[in-house]
Amino acid sequence: MSYKERLTAIRREMKLQGIDAYIIPSSDPHISEYLPERYKCIAWASGFTGSAGTLVITPDFAGLWTDARYFVQANEQLNGTGFELVKLKTQGKAEYATWLAERLSAGSRVAFDGFLASVAVAQAVEEVLLPLDILVDGHVDILDAIWGDRPTLPVSPAFLLDDAVTGETTSGKLTRVRETLRAKRVGAHLVSSLDDLAWLLNIRGNDVPCNPVVLGFVLLEETQTTLFIEPSKLTEGDKAVLAQAEVRVKPYEEAFQAILSLKAGAILLDPKRTCFAMYDAVPKSIKIIEDINPSTHLKAIKNDVEIAHTRNVMVKDGVAMTRFFKWVEEEVQHGQLTEIGIADKLQEIRAQGDGFVDISFDTIAGYRAHGALPHYKATEESDAVLKPAGLLLVDSGGQYKDGTTDITRVVSLGNIAAAEKTDYTLVLKAMIEGSLLIFPKGTRGYQIDAVTRRPLWETGRNYGHGTGHGVGFFLNVHEGPHVLNPTNIDIPIAEGMISSIEPGLYREGEYGIRIENLVLSKAFESTQFGDFMHFETLTICYIATDLIDKSLLDDKHVQWLNAYNAWVFEKLEPYLAAEEARWLKAKTMGI
Repeated sequence: MSYKERLTAIRREMKLQGIDAYIIPSSDPHISEYLPERYKCIAWASGFTGSAGTLVITPDFAGLWTDARYFVQANEQLNGTGFELVKLKTQGKAEYATWLAERLSAGSRVAFDGFLASVAVAQAVEEVLLPLDILVDGHVDILDAIWGDRPTLPVSPAFLLDDAVTGETTSGKLTRVRETLRAKRVGAHLVSSLDDLAWLLNIRGNDVPCNPVVLGFVLLEETQTTLFIEPSKLTEGDKAVLAQAEVRVKPYEEAFQAILSLKAGAILLDPKRTCFAMYDAVPKSIKIIEDINPSTHLKAIKNDVEIAHTRNVMVKDGVAMTRFFKWVEEEVQHGQLTEIGIADKLQEIRAQGDGFVDISFDTIAGYRAHGALPHYKATEESDAVLKPAGLLLVDSGGQYKDGTTDITRVVSLGNIAAAEKTDYTLVLKAMIEGSLLIFPKGTRGYQIDAVTRRPLWETGRNYGHGTGHGVGFFLNVHEGPHVLNPTNIDIPIAEGMISSIEPGLYREGEYGIRIENLVLSKAFESTQFGDFMHFETLTICYIATDLIDKSLLDDKHVQWLNAYNAWVFEKLEPYLAAEEARWLKAKTMGI
């Protein structure tokens, strides 16, 4: 079926079931960012492949609500599908609920599949529509009946990590979570989010692209822990190790029934990371405590073992990035490089590193105008040929068994305009401002976001995405609970968190610039005015200096950049061939 035919089939089913509006979120029963093929419902229905968006379908309108990161992409992918782009004003908000409220009359019926919507999303829709006497039904899966070749769930094997890698046993983690549950006087806790499950049980898998997680649920009760997973994913040895930690294994599909028959005084559920169907299955006699998963807070604070591994993995990744950019610089002269080709080459080079498992997200290799698309992924139709002129933006990362990386660099391929140098220098200045920041303990991400943006704001420039996000340890490259963005999220930046700092600037149709390093939050000093923190930069890859207008930098920025590039050479030179080392030496000379 074409996308228009699929839209027609959905509307036909809506009419049969008396549905006036149908909502399709970009999610799965675990509220994941990266989805198994079975749950890529928005891509199947509309052709839009971005990782954030919501489809809303009525008899006379079909729209995709998404944020500024995807406006250009959505316009291209939705062309001719019957769907239209609706631009979100605030990232992550259910603004489509208000749109529906303005167009539907009392007695209308709005439906969605509760296994694809988080509790928070379902509640946001209900809060707007129910007072208007609009019925909201969160138990309708229209797609399954019309998606004839819908993929089944993945069955790839899972595996356990040794304590020497994780720095903490499963038993120890379960004990710490239960301490939180006791403090909240809660007897049960459902973990739906796959990265929380992976961290809690020291388990990894290959069920979704880029994130090394396995599909499952964990139910913690006062005296027992149950992992709901496809049993064939685990070896008998792994099951025995879990049993030693007093974790029993049951089939994945039994999780829903376990919640239906649960006996407890209260259960803790994370409304942003639990699907509505599981939430609604909790017996009415059980009190639901809505709060962030305790494990989300705990895994954000990396232990000494994880930090040591991460520092080591940055060396491996830095070597790969050095070899990659040297290769690009040499090969672009021959006119044979494309965006897809260089993304594949970078993965090939990374894969030579010890312990490499996968990329941590789809590589963004944006040449010239494509660099202005923050979440661009080249397709066969868009795949640009690189020429020895213009800017190349590469945002990429790796999943290694001893850490996760995420790095963005912009390099000149030749013939750069003065305006491009100005924009590059101001973005670099912003990144350095964030990296140099000394801040009081308890500072929130939105405060760091504002400080980082200052050099851009001062010149009337800005960017539409956040300044940074948490990063997991051989886990999700986007990890909460903290973020560095303008949202007033009340999560302090704590010692041991790993975050990205990635300011950018995008000129649609021309070029984009983003420079990203990962940093570790650390204690700095205590004074009579309180405790202060700072960042240790973890990423080890040279920052291009041939794009810099030095007159726009203060002395502190120049000193930071020169010291950083010198440190990059010092850390990587022992692992490079002589020719590679000479090339990197030239790239890291001071300005």
